[in-house]
Parts: sequence; structure tokens; C-alpha cells
Amino acid sequence: MTKHGTTPSAVQIAIPECEAGIGKIIRTPDSQDLISGVRVKAFDLWPDDRGYFLEVQRLGQGLAADFPPETTQVSAALSYPAAIKAFHFHLHQTDLWVPSQGVFQVALVDLRPDSPTYGLKNTLYVGALKPWQILIPPGVGHGYKVVGESAAMLVYVTSRLYDPKDEGRIPYNDPAIAYDWELQHK
Repeated sequence: MTKHGTTPSAVQIAIPECEAGIGKIIRTPDSQDLISGVRVKAFDLWPDDRGYFLEVQRLGQGLAADFPPETTQVSAALSYPAAIKAFHFHLHQTDLWVPSQGVFQVALVDLRPDSPTYGLKNTLYVGALKPWQILIPPGVGHGYKVVGESAAMLVYVTSRLYDPKDEGRIPYNDPAIAYDWELQHK
């Protein structure tokens, strides 16, 4: 196990030795296989002949109801097909991911040695085909790959303003996590 430095009251992080693969595929928001503290909720899309509208977040409501208004930040990332952005984690910050365009293969891994799901990996296929919000607590490593032939847009709401000291990085191909980013031929 590799330990990463933390600050007082920060979540403890350790990279687990995981079985190779993509872990548990999450097919429903109430799956019993979700990493402890991760929450998933479908969001509404209002399509019409001009396109669609989606509501990202209402302050004080939904999965991010507890995010303090004075430090909540909303950001967006556009990623091109087959791009992989992984893994990173936060010691204090909670993320709420809202995939607003395209399709993402989201990879999560529990890095908290005190968690009942330490070392568990989850994979969620979300976006245009499955409009889900994903709440990711501190200490859960997260990343994604864009699936398909189109760029994908991820809008995310964070409980804290960006602070590079709060963020840790782990290579996408870390041998201990052993996440399989290859196309799953079945």
C-alpha cells in the first residue's frame, strides 16, 4: 500500500491491490455494489426539436444539497473520443458529476483504508444514454474514458473552490489498481 500525505481532518488514502478488470458495473442508481458514500441519481432531460435542456443543480437541493454556497464551484470539461482522464482523488472535496453530452465510462476506486468498500472498483456508463448524476466523496479515486465517436462534456459541481493541495493523482494504468481501460470484448 502506498500512503499519500494528508492534512488534519483529511480522509486517509492508500492505493489498494485490486484484481485486474473494471470492477462492479453499476446498472441502477440504487445498486448494492456502489462504493460506500457514492450516490447516483437520474436527472431529467427536456428534449424537443431544437435540442435539450437539463438542470445541473439547484443550490440546497438534490445530491449536492449540503455543498456550502460560498465555496461551491461549477466547471465543465470537454474531452475528445477515447480520451482517458484518470485517476485523481480529493482529501476534502466532494464532486458531483453531471455528464451532459456524449458517453463516459466512469471508473471509481475506493482508496479509503477505513471504508467498508476499500479497494472496490465501480464502472458506470453514463451520459446521453444514461443521464445520471454521480456524487463522489473524498477518498474515492475517479476518472473516465470517453466512449464512442463524439466528444463528451462533463459538468461538475464541487463542494470547495479548486485547491491543488487537495487533489492527488494516480496514473490511469497504475498496476495496483489494475483498471482495464481496453474495449470490453465479450
